[in-house]
Amino acid sequence: MDDIPRDRLSGPLRRGAVKKHVAAIHVSGKLTLLQRKLSNVLLLNAYDTLTSQSRHQIDARTLSLMIGYNSNDMETLKQSLRGLAETVAEWDMLDEKGQQEWGVSSLLSYAKLKGGICEYAYSPALAEKLHDPKVFALINLNIQRRFTSGHALALYENCYRFVRTGSTGWWSLDLFRRLMGVADSPYYEVYKQLNAKIIKPAVAEVNKTSNIILTPETRKMGRTVTEIRFLISENPQLAILDLDDGEGLRNSELYGRLRELGVSDRLARQWLAEHGEEYVAEKLEYVEGQEGVKNTVGYLTKALREDFARGEPVKAPEVSRRNPAKPSTLRARRLERIRDLAASRKPTQRDADKLLFIGRLSGAARDDFERHGWMSALNAEAIVAFWEELSPGAFDGLAEDAGSE
Repeated sequence: MDDIPRDRLSGPLRRGAVKKHVAAIHVSGKLTLLQRKLSNVLLLNAYDTLTSQSRHQIDARTLSLMIGYNSNDMETLKQSLRGLAETVAEWDMLDEKGQQEWGVSSLLSYAKLKGGICEYAYSPALAEKLHDPKVFALINLNIQRRFTSGHALALYENCYRFVRTGSTGWWSLDLFRRLMGVADSPYYEVYKQLNAKIIKPAVAEVNKTSNIILTPETRKMGRTVTEIRFLISENPQLAILDLDDGEGLRNSELYGRLRELGVSDRLARQWLAEHGEEYVAEKLEYVEGQEGVKNTVGYLTKALREDFARGEPVKAPEVSRRNPAKPSTLRARRLERIRDLAASRKPTQRDADKLLFIGRLSGAARDDFERHGWMSALNAEAIVAFWEELSPGAFDGLAEDAGSE
């Protein structure tokens, strides 16, 4: 296996993409599919504080959801964490001054489960390497969860980083076997067996499951295959899965309006993903209709959070910040509470919550939720029931409050 994950900005699992370091980091030993997915999610969760904090936490429920392991079998999770702690990562690369640097570290320096929380850490040296922002390839967790074979996921990870160049370049078979985690198996030293058991099945699953199409090519010395490379093209049937890099959101007109207003790239995409375009557009029009706004981005943030609506008395922004508009209907109260509940969750939990809820939907209901998120009118009652199940008593008293105004 090659490359160890590294994630994205301040909203780790929200974005659903691990930024994998593509320098010469290799992992010894054979990781199972579950361990490979687990390592990605753990790094994605930790990335924002990878070098500033020595320990990281994620609740076990979220962890299970993110790797597609919907089970209460903690023994399996313990076994997978144990495997990561026992697996060695090795790097051999040039530093900023051009000096060669070699290092070795366990993938996790420790991990523990207590009270439904998984706590874990990386060695400082490995954390620094994983946090290097210079060279990455985006690995989409939504795609990752679809794989059923560890070899196929390993092949996808090692090929996807070359998607822009269209080819992996030539790999020796020794390197390829190492990337697939079968370097110490004599059985796979024979190319015919390597091709039948590893290459063909892995290529077939990548082409069926992911957003790229792979075509293997080989070089021979005499009659012996000595090198392999993979030609890479986009899979037009599944390209829609690759949305987590933000390109789809960045192409919208509303995104452009938000950026012109001074909203950061990350915040603009976060708003659009969480609230949906219709809701964000409504609040943007509301804010643009106010006079004397000194901090437009701050005021828009408040309008989104507190559901400011047209038809309310126009107030100076300073007054509005002290006495924000209060929605009076029960539905508005519920929406406000749902936004608060979602905002109170860690980014990892938010993404898991959405995955859990959307798994219950199909057809038009699923489409509406994918477009509008928790603000989906078509799923309003189901959303309330979901959050009530997740946080019992979350909506207690809202009906009385709405009726008393």
